[in-house]
Amino acid sequence: MRLWVLGSGSRGNAVLVECGDTRVLVDAGFPPRELASRLAAIGVAPQSIRACVVTHEHTDHVKGAAAGAAKWGWELHASEGTAQACEALVEADARTFEPGAAFAVGGLELRTVPTPHDAASPVAVVATSARSGARAGVCYDLGHATDPVRVAMRELDLLVLEANHDEGMLRAGPYPPSVRMRIASRSGHLSNRAAGKLARECANSNLRHVVLAHLSESCNDAGVAEREVSLALQGTKFRGRVHVAAQHAVLGPFTPRLARCAPAPEQLSFF
Repeated sequence: MRLWVLGSGSRGNAVLVECGDTRVLVDAGFPPRELASRLAAIGVAPQSIRACVVTHEHTDHVKGAAAGAAKWGWELHASEGTAQACEALVEADARTFEPGAAFAVGGLELRTVPTPHDAASPVAVVATSARSGARAGVCYDLGHATDPVRVAMRELDLLVLEANHDEGMLRAGPYPPSVRMRIASRSGHLSNRAAGKLARECANSNLRHVVLAHLSESCNDAGVAEREVSLALQGTKFRGRVHVAAQHAVLGPFTPRLARCAPAPEQLSFF
């Protein structure tokens, strides 16, 4: 399994998960030309991607999904609510699911988890390798960590996690009070502090990389976010690294520990 964050922030989000010859995008929040450019930077042809799973209908997550599917032949998957809230997904005949559902795409099992965000029916996604059991979670655009989110994000090898804002910077930031309230609400976005708490609850000895995503350009700082989440992870079983995804650059590849990259030995039966 390999994972790249093609870019993350309010201007666009896309995460590529690769397992063997299966490639799946989680979100396609950039126009097709930009997606193609970022994929070319890591040597991936857009037409080699099998499917795109859209977490919710906000433009920074869905902008290039339908056009990319039409151009390169991707399967499109979205919750029923997300599809109904985005005309382009309906026109593209996206395959729909109920939040919480799981389905397979090639060598990946994709499990969805409902998230609390101000969208029609948003989800987080956990991708599991059918061969090795390695697991990657993509969990952003949520106002707080629910019990289902906490459970789903345990025992991961790779975690892409929202750390949208520093609480003090948000209070002092340039947004009007209504926007600040929306961001900080229980259906808004995770702060660095909340991200650190969730990361700590998800920490395990297999977790190799935590990639902080969807940072606010106005109300956060990469160094501040990395320090706060790293401090929260101290004293846990986590022995990996914390990274910060950028809006304008590709980050990765991230891989599980070597022991999780190969399939488990086949169990022999004797009669």
